[in-house]
Amino acid sequence: MQVISNINEEQSSCIKEIVDGSIVTPIGFSAAGVHAGLRYNKKDLGAIVSEVPANAAAVYTTSHFQAAPLKVTQESIQAEKLIQAVVVNSACANACTGEKGIQDAYEMRQLLAEHLQVKKEYVAVSSTGVIGEYLKMDKIAAGIQQISAGNTASHADAFQEAILTTDTVMKKCCYTAKINGVTVTMGGTSKGSGMIHPNMATMLAFITTDAKIDSDCLQSSLSKVIPTTFNQITVDGDTSTNDTVLVMANGMAANEALTAEHPDYPVFLELLAKTCESLAKQIAKDGEGATKLIEVEVSGSKTEEEARAIAKQIVGSNLVKTAVYGSDANWGRIITAIGQTNTDVNPASVDIAIGNIVMLKNSEPQDFSEEEAINYLEQDFIKITVDLHNGEAKGKAWGCDLSYDYVKINASYRT
Repeated sequence: MQVISNINEEQSSCIKEIVDGSIVTPIGFSAAGVHAGLRYNKKDLGAIVSEVPANAAAVYTTSHFQAAPLKVTQESIQAEKLIQAVVVNSACANACTGEKGIQDAYEMRQLLAEHLQVKKEYVAVSSTGVIGEYLKMDKIAAGIQQISAGNTASHADAFQEAILTTDTVMKKCCYTAKINGVTVTMGGTSKGSGMIHPNMATMLAFITTDAKIDSDCLQSSLSKVIPTTFNQITVDGDTSTNDTVLVMANGMAANEALTAEHPDYPVFLELLAKTCESLAKQIAKDGEGATKLIEVEVSGSKTEEEARAIAKQIVGSNLVKTAVYGSDANWGRIITAIGQTNTDVNPASVDIAIGNIVMLKNSEPQDFSEEEAINYLEQDFIKITVDLHNGEAKGKAWGCDLSYDYVKINASYRT
């Protein structure tokens, strides 16, 4: 399948960011977040609602142990390819919970459908939190009755807070673009801080748009952008049971319906890619215990797939991550990560730079200032570039450093 590698500058120039926008900025969307009592004193149950049934597309974790809510959501989307609302809880993943977990997820779907007076097949379900524990359905049921969705910034914030686990910040973005002269808006929010290594971690992302687009085309579009966005982040190398990216397109912008053949389809595709990349990078930056966001760009590869694989191997290396945390310009750890990939690499022609500091040129060590390197590595954004001089393809990946706090957070996750 063709994937999106880099955002075309001309197309990107017509995409504008709405800095204070959110999932409720697109026409016809509202949201809510409440405290149902699943957590001590934080919002823990949320919903996104569309005024009308929206064409839906989703991708899910590749884990063998897909959580119960994923199976219910898949069933809902398969019914008519339409979703009008999604209900999400934190604190409990409802994963590895057997038949009871499935029935609880179905009950969540039914409860929200009745509360909103929509078809149960138009409701998606999502959960995040501790694996292997049952949902407290009495609290879920009472919490759903509290849901009153609105389209203000505070409503969006409430939903975003409700889906967080070990996240330290809320993650959101919003962009607009012109399609057929009509303004189309896309908003997104996500959660994820640990257990992040998607092939498609505890990672959830919800994207709303008022664009009118064929449902099959929407699914194809999402599948195209995932490999270069969400699948290119890693925090700790672990893929979770609940990963989901869900897109709802309600068509209320009233643009001419988009298909892959439409002349403005590439604009929509870049709009979706930009949204997914923004959310993915925010997840990587907020990795558990992280102090720095790391971006790795690999060029000169024979294929984009190999470039992406090398970039992700580097950013996922614990040795690279700890070196970045300690501001240690140990490029040997980068070359070691490259060396263990199953890719076509010429070991005599590799360049490596950290920031603008070249440390390896044509596989020959270069003199550089340790002081300058340390000063660069003490920043909160670190870029590593690798040129393989072996082809024309490029790829990027994002991750974070590995600190003492990561161990502290995960050593006491359940307590």
